[in-house]
Amino acid sequence: MREISPAHYMTADQYLERCPELKPIATEIRRQKEAGERAFPSTVLVDKSSMLTKDVREKLLDKVAVLVDENVVGRSDMCLQLADLLNRGLMHLKFPSRAVVGIGIYYDPKGDEIWRWRHAWVRVGEELIDGNVDILAENPLVPKAVSVKPYWGPLAEIPSDRRLREDRNDAPPEDEDVDKTWWPDLKKWIDGTLLA
Repeated sequence: MREISPAHYMTADQYLERCPELKPIATEIRRQKEAGERAFPSTVLVDKSSMLTKDVREKLLDKVAVLVDENVVGRSDMCLQLADLLNRGLMHLKFPSRAVVGIGIYYDPKGDEIWRWRHAWVRVGEELIDGNVDILAENPLVPKAVSVKPYWGPLAEIPSDRRLREDRNDAPPEDEDVDKTWWPDLKKWIDGTLLA
């Protein structure tokens, strides 16, 4: 099982030694991976898209999630990387997509705001892919009341449990793991498996 440290100058275990508060999260994620119990966004995806096919959308989103989930503490704080990687995959498939960064605002069933933070998603024309929110409960910073499902579909039909405000002056930063590890793996998978 490949694990990637958030700090490029140390191994995953060295990183956890320096951040002992993250060890319980990493331990549980490792257990879930070994048991084949990690969550996939497709299992709860609100899918209203007309792009590709449902099967291809789900496989692509899950593959991107699995790659980003190689971060030793999972993907719950990896929306920038997930959006960047998914965007690259869609562009490789010849879609006019772009990774978007802005503010994600989440609401409870009564419509009261419960959380906001810097967030990233993907835009393809009039469609939006908010693909990394199924795992937010693993992030210790996010209130447990935040419970949203990934969404792939028209902007006009985005679920009422969130509002996404794009910041046109922001973009996903360069990320060595995306550039050198995950994107080459995803491209190979798209060419060899998804399109086979």
